[in-house]
Amino acid sequence: MSEIQKLLEVMARLRDPADGCPWDREQDFASIAPYTLEEAYEVADAIARDDLAALREELGDLLFQVVFHARLAEEAGAFDFDAVAAAITDKLVRRHPHVFGTPEERARGAEPGAWERIKAEERRGKEDPGAGALDGIALALPALRRAEKLAARAARVGFDWPDADGPRAKLDEELAELDRARAAGDASQVTEELGDLLFTVANLARHLEVDAEEALARANRKFERRFRRMEEAARTAGVRLAELSPEALEAYWEAAKS
Repeated sequence: MSEIQKLLEVMARLRDPADGCPWDREQDFASIAPYTLEEAYEVADAIARDDLAALREELGDLLFQVVFHARLAEEAGAFDFDAVAAAITDKLVRRHPHVFGTPEERARGAEPGAWERIKAEERRGKEDPGAGALDGIALALPALRRAEKLAARAARVGFDWPDADGPRAKLDEELAELDRARAAGDASQVTEELGDLLFTVANLARHLEVDAEEALARANRKFERRFRRMEEAARTAGVRLAELSPEALEAYWEAAKS
């Protein structure tokens, strides 16, 4: 018996109405969706830390989430794990004609833009005549990633700036609107204007061909690295950061940066 088959049988046992786990039996797609997202982030975290032992474990946890969803669907009579595996296999073969196709398909599949052309053909085959340009963008995506995708979809129908100068100028406009909201003391408007500012930053990143999510992740890691240096320097000096003046904190920060 393969390991995946063993896992599927464990999942079936956990969901058994008579002898299964009470917690697992109570779950549905919505209740386990947050765990699926959490496991995906833990996979990404293990990769970022270059921890292969943790990666193996986290990939297993993520695979269990896929098996769980597939089991729920099988119980509902919709599809099973084999159907999930078959669907992704078919998609990969279809999207890689330069690897799996005939000599003619291989030549065409190797042309620039072939990947996007194939995906566009797939979308046309699934399109609802009443669907909008923004349909199908997952609501559960991180907000910054979703902002990029929303703007990219709008750009397909021409709703976009011609170059990066557009969103760069828009940043100044949004900052001015944020300042006015702050001056008015309107907390709700401040939140709205700050959201507009962040959305514009995502647009600027898209025009600069920068992955905004990765850029922010790098900034987070840089801040964390420098702040930990500050803490270590303060411990070495026998002081606590919380006890220092703003001027002293700034001095520690500058030292950490250097």
